[in-house]
Amino acid sequence: MTDLRVTCGLLLVICTPSGTALASQAAQPSEGFREGSSLEVLSRNFYLGNDYRSSSPSGKNHIQEWAQGYITSFESGFTSGTIGFGIDAHVFLGLKLDGGKGHSGAGLLPLDQEGRSEDNYSSGGGALKLRTSRTTLAFGEMTVQTPVFDTADKRLQPEYATGLLLDSREIDDMHVLAGHFTAFKNQNASTRKGDFSGYGASSRTGGIDFIGANLFEERPVGGALYASQLSDTWHQYYANLHLKQSGLFVDGNVYHTRDYGESVAGAINNTAYSLAGKYTAGAHAFTLAYQKINGNTPFDFIGGDSIYLANSIKYADFNGPHEHSWQARYDLDLGSYGIPGLKFMIRYVAGRGIDATHAPKGGGYNPFDESTGEYAPQQGDGGRHWERDIDLRYVLQSGPAKDLSFQLSHVVHRANRAQGGDDIDRIYMVIEYPLKFGRL
Repeated sequence: MTDLRVTCGLLLVICTPSGTALASQAAQPSEGFREGSSLEVLSRNFYLGNDYRSSSPSGKNHIQEWAQGYITSFESGFTSGTIGFGIDAHVFLGLKLDGGKGHSGAGLLPLDQEGRSEDNYSSGGGALKLRTSRTTLAFGEMTVQTPVFDTADKRLQPEYATGLLLDSREIDDMHVLAGHFTAFKNQNASTRKGDFSGYGASSRTGGIDFIGANLFEERPVGGALYASQLSDTWHQYYANLHLKQSGLFVDGNVYHTRDYGESVAGAINNTAYSLAGKYTAGAHAFTLAYQKINGNTPFDFIGGDSIYLANSIKYADFNGPHEHSWQARYDLDLGSYGIPGLKFMIRYVAGRGIDATHAPKGGGYNPFDESTGEYAPQQGDGGRHWERDIDLRYVLQSGPAKDLSFQLSHVVHRANRAQGGDDIDRIYMVIEYPLKFGRL
């Protein structure tokens, strides 16, 4: 057993009422398995178009897919007793609306052996959950949200992970999360035999363990502390401190990653941090952020949203070795101008100082290229790039179609040759409509 796995086991004992007197509250009364259950069907219509202004990895100048997805989610309540039992389940169906062989590969749909987008795909899964007092333990397939391991929901289907998740609020102002996950389902996959891959690391080595706590979540000053272990790859540590005042939000994040065990991705000694400040005045909000990566390898992560740095945005993460980046962002809530539910956002991020040429040779970030007989770092020296995102989102506030949402996003990314990223214009169009059936 790994150290983190043992720690998670000890935490389960600590967080149950029989293991400590820290819990001041009695066990919460159960609404009942059926009485506390809910069912939701989310209809998601998604178009994603990529217009490459430089050579793309696939050799295609334009990639686009249009698909319709249905995500059905069921959450039960808990049976009565000292330990309550329940289940969560989800079913997904994705249907191709457009995406021929010449334009396939946008990531909404799986590809067949000929490189064509599949006409449809489906998946399903679920988890068994137990609750005692203010602690829940779930085992099965689920979504996860922590700074060191976070499944994404950015395409037609969410990502899912299979394993064990402990969620505890036994101590006031402390939300403890711990998990062990060994199987993964990617956003365009039907089975959980896939793996999450980062810039040089992969979950194929075994799995990921983590433990941490969000502190003072509802207070003006709060933070978080987490640690994770990716099998034979790295130990990763995270800290957050944030301040919420009237009209002002300041958020600081820092990660430190070190290789361990077999070091299958190579030697890693990386520290990444960001600091962001947001000022809101009426319908307007202004954000400035700075981000820095210290180390000869990029800041790496697995799970599509497992990066809580300020300048990880729509397309780029601005996480190259030695990279520093700035962000300027403006948000406008047009509800103050007579259009409730309509919001606009524009932001610009520029990154400089990338140098990947000192990444350890033979590792995941500087592999040996047999075709050239030389090592091939992922990026060069002097890399720089920028990204501009424009979002327009509207949510119906009332009527029979209440909560129907429309989102239009335009992304532009440009990079020099040393940065190695794509010169790309990207368009997202997403229409979502949730059908909530409430208690069953």
